[in-house]
Amino acid sequence: MQHTPSPPPVRRHFRQTRDRLATALITAGGIGVIAAVMAIGVFLAVEVVPLFWSSSDAPRINLETLWLPQAYEGHEVPVHRWQPAMPEGGGEPRFGMLPLVWGTLEAAIWALVIAVPLALGAAAHSALFMSRRLRARLKPTLELMEAMPGVVIGFVAGLVLAPWLDDHLALGLTLLVMLPSGLLLAGGLWARLGARWRRPLPMGWAALWLLPWLLVCWFLSSWLSPVLEAWWFGGDLRAWLEVSLGLDYANRNAIIVGMAMGFAVMPSIYALAEDALSGVPKSLVEGAEALGATRWQSLWKVVLPAAGPGVLSAVMIGAGRAVGETMIVLMASGNTALMTASPLDGLRSMAASIAIELPEAVPGGTHYRLLLLAALLLFVFTFCVNTLAEVVRSRLRRRYRRMEGLG
Repeated sequence: MQHTPSPPPVRRHFRQTRDRLATALITAGGIGVIAAVMAIGVFLAVEVVPLFWSSSDAPRINLETLWLPQAYEGHEVPVHRWQPAMPEGGGEPRFGMLPLVWGTLEAAIWALVIAVPLALGAAAHSALFMSRRLRARLKPTLELMEAMPGVVIGFVAGLVLAPWLDDHLALGLTLLVMLPSGLLLAGGLWARLGARWRRPLPMGWAALWLLPWLLVCWFLSSWLSPVLEAWWFGGDLRAWLEVSLGLDYANRNAIIVGMAMGFAVMPSIYALAEDALSGVPKSLVEGAEALGATRWQSLWKVVLPAAGPGVLSAVMIGAGRAVGETMIVLMASGNTALMTASPLDGLRSMAASIAIELPEAVPGGTHYRLLLLAALLLFVFTFCVNTLAEVVRSRLRRRYRRMEGLG
């Protein structure tokens, strides 16, 4: 065996110095990021603490003022209100922050209601059923959607989607029923087809051959919606909602925000969940199928339990982004600080309030410190959620290594 000569001492010393320098720079960068995050948290906390000190020239702020209903002039019962800047003669400012927290959580919940089923369904299909050729093309495309700026999505939601749904409310309701029903019907029909008819419609390419079927469902909904509106709702769905249910439809509401934010959050949930599902050792799936399990049974009984922490981590990271989203809520919500359970009303989130009001707030004033308190709440929530999600993902990776070692 030929002996490879060792490099000269000068070159070896240069390589070691270069490696040490690179290691030092990477370590310094990591420490710098951690220090910057901690500095942000400390800055927010230091700025917020004086808010609760008593001062003669500032409104008195305490936990009851922020989180409990207060008695205001013009209201017979105590209410929650966020009106920090009142016109002259309009009374004292109102600093109840619960409407902002409510709007933040409502927007995030509706976004997750829309994004989680679609993202997890797409991840499961992509990881277990989709053909490799189609997956190699669609997966990067879906992941690239995560780079779309929130301001673009908010612009489209506020200026295109909201007016369209306002003019076609009955069609939107019909699509909400017809599209899921159409997909279930397509799956049932495909399952009843014989092997001869299934061959040109393979499950691995369902993402493509279902598109014409969804277009048929859309056109059928367009034809049915005026008939159903005239039959069930007296020809005017908006008036029926107001008279029968007492719901006033706002042009920019929680549903519009949920759809737009769901579209923004979906790629990140899909990418992380798909990685978790596809990372399950193949030996587990092959063993289940060798014992007679179908692919669907393998998904529910083997893959999902094994990848459950990773899927939960994906949902948590999506929730963290939904809570902190600013531009979509700012442009598509109407920015009305209401506390209603109706998805047809507008809302106002903490992030949107910070973006709108902070430039006009007086530094050091009560309004300014309350906005920084909202920023501190967002910081703590997203930090805790992302940290917990990363801990879950690291445990999942260790579990996969142990499974592969046993296999």
